[in-house]
Amino acid sequence: MIYAFGACELDLARYELRCDGHIRKVEPQVFDVLALLVRERDRVVPKAEILDTVWGDRFVSESALTSRIKALRRALGDDGKAQRYVRTVHGRGYQFVAEVDERPDPAPGGREPIGLPPQQIRFCTAHDGVRLAYATMGGGPPLVKAANWLSHLDYDRETIVWRHWLHELSGRFTLIRYDERGCGLSDWDVPEQSFEAWVRDLETVVDAAGLDRFPLLGISQGGPVAIAYAVRHPERVSSLVLLGSFAEGRRKRAGTPEDRAYLEARIQLVRSSWARPHPHFRQIFVGRFLPEGTQEEWRQFDELQRRSTSAENAWRFLEIFADIDVTDLAARVSVPTLIACARGEPEGTFEQSRVLASLIPGSRFVPLDSANHLLPERDPGWAQFLHELDVFLGTG
Repeated sequence: MIYAFGACELDLARYELRCDGHIRKVEPQVFDVLALLVRERDRVVPKAEILDTVWGDRFVSESALTSRIKALRRALGDDGKAQRYVRTVHGRGYQFVAEVDERPDPAPGGREPIGLPPQQIRFCTAHDGVRLAYATMGGGPPLVKAANWLSHLDYDRETIVWRHWLHELSGRFTLIRYDERGCGLSDWDVPEQSFEAWVRDLETVVDAAGLDRFPLLGISQGGPVAIAYAVRHPERVSSLVLLGSFAEGRRKRAGTPEDRAYLEARIQLVRSSWARPHPHFRQIFVGRFLPEGTQEEWRQFDELQRRSTSAENAWRFLEIFADIDVTDLAARVSVPTLIACARGEPEGTFEQSRVLASLIPGSRFVPLDSANHLLPERDPGWAQFLHELDVFLGTG
């Protein structure tokens, strides 16, 4: 959606504020405050609601909001006296008061997003009869992406969570990716969810795609699955790329009773609250994947969560993730390996990536300048990761 007011346009899809045809650079929180006020322009938005929506569970003072409002007004050519765009309602909050014209995004849902080649979706059958959806897009040598939670082959093309990934990777490779069992376009009602089943599913997709030898990308829990596949099939994997991955799941590495209790509470919360219409409960997990995400990124990631799987499957995924342990397998990896992870990742993921780098012989470890697990397009860590990927795989 694009909101036009005065000489300005607020483009949510491209995360841009344009005035008089020129991009006005603003801080992420300034953009998010403006987006919230414009969307809710029919009412006064309380300060507490703005703080909760834009900053989530991060503690900030009211002065932080005041400074963002001042920066917002400067960007729009407004001030606290004129208040042509944002009106202060003392003791309550703020309201956007300029007349707004809503324009559809040039690439709304249902059309091919700009810059993405067409994809071909096919289905194959796993060892236990589960139908797995996989897609190919782009050109050049193959790159296989092991499935990770969360994905949806069709909706991924629309969402800012994955769209830039598909654009960049399909521009370098013939990208082969798939929805894991219980997720996306693959079967949701499945007889088995296990780490072994996930590795077999990767084998099934690779065979169905007719691939001989290829680099393999594993993100998050897709990393352990990729490691297991590379150990079983070293003749097929030319190289291994791991991003934000781990050797041990959180239950395996929980160091104190408090850590274990916190983990179990979060897992059970998924089962009881995932399907609720309000996103508050799911945003706990949005904050884990995108701690420095913008409001729009959080909103679209939550929509991806809602579309991609059921509450029961989400709960089953987390139960299995928590017990993964590939410390023995990692030491047996024999292919060239690149390991990258954001320095600021929460819950010990960066340390776990360091563990993997110490276990996998000859692997290269790259810290990224980010705190986000899934790197947004605007994130400095995204450009850094692409550069390292190009150097490692000889692309670009």
